[in-house]
Amino acid sequence: MSRKLLPLSITAALIGGTAMADVPKVAVDIAPVHSLVARVMEGVGTPDLIIPAGASPHEYNLRPSEAAALQEADLVFWIGEDLTPWMEGAVETLSDGATVTALLESDSTVLLDFRESALFEAHDHDDHAESENHNHDEHAEGEGHDDDDHDDEHAHADDHDDHDHDDHADHDNHDDGHAHGDHDPHAWLSPANAENWLNVIAAQLSAADPENAGTYFANAAAAREEMTALSAEVASILDPVQGGNFVVFHDAYQYFEDAFDFPASGAISVGDAADPSPARIAEIQARIRDEGVSCVLTEPQFNPGIVATVLDGTEANTGVIDPLGSDLEPGTELYPQVIRNMAKTLAECL
Repeated sequence: MSRKLLPLSITAALIGGTAMADVPKVAVDIAPVHSLVARVMEGVGTPDLIIPAGASPHEYNLRPSEAAALQEADLVFWIGEDLTPWMEGAVETLSDGATVTALLESDSTVLLDFRESALFEAHDHDDHAESENHNHDEHAEGEGHDDDDHDDEHAHADDHDDHDHDDHADHDNHDDGHAHGDHDPHAWLSPANAENWLNVIAAQLSAADPENAGTYFANAAAAREEMTALSAEVASILDPVQGGNFVVFHDAYQYFEDAFDFPASGAISVGDAADPSPARIAEIQARIRDEGVSCVLTEPQFNPGIVATVLDGTEANTGVIDPLGSDLEPGTELYPQVIRNMAKTLAECL
């Protein structure tokens, strides 16, 4: 019996190996987006994560294994150059034969403009929101990026480095650490954006791997239902403290604020690449005192001394909020846990 089964098992293994070899190799920039792609690919394959969750996406040096993952990728999913301007050159050089999807460029993505002041007002979101919604068929046809599509999108890539310092010089005048671009790139913190991206991801994967299209779209549909449930769960977590005043370390959370109608009062730093000026800190301290702000949120990678300076002379609590999932295991559960943990941290701090 065993002599007959052994060749069959070897044959099955070989067939399975061939099937796995046909699955596209996929590279993803940050852990929350990697989580969405992993959810769509569940049961078929596993994407590679390029930027570890504990690293800043704004500035990062690729390790050899990460560069190899980009070079071998058939598909690349990333937020876009507004979040990781350094990665544009790496993608163009290493992934020139891959289908590249910049999610900020998706027609379904709701984009918010940067907020430049230290203090936020309730109308900030309404003034800057932009949204275009398209059905699944439009994504399947329009989201693919072939070489011709990229010619216009990245025409400035060759002189990107030459202009980088000039671009930042203007922003330095108002004390920020933003990359170039008009829009806040932290769009993954909107569950609605994440839900729309699931369709984009499934469409791109299906175009590259038609045999597994049914699985990709079924996973995306299930994940969208999970996203709806997640939003309801987060709303229930925040409901008891709705209307509470809080300040964040750097202005990265307006998509989350907008999604759950829970605006922050201000940010200590506009971006995460520069320390706030004394004048900005003074503005934040005044708002904490004047409006009775009860919570100041920092992030794992930021200088706790700056937060201590802001809190000096106030009775505000502090908490650590993590938009990238630095302490979480990469994979399908990371994205919902990031959003859930943010809500819990905010509720506990308030």
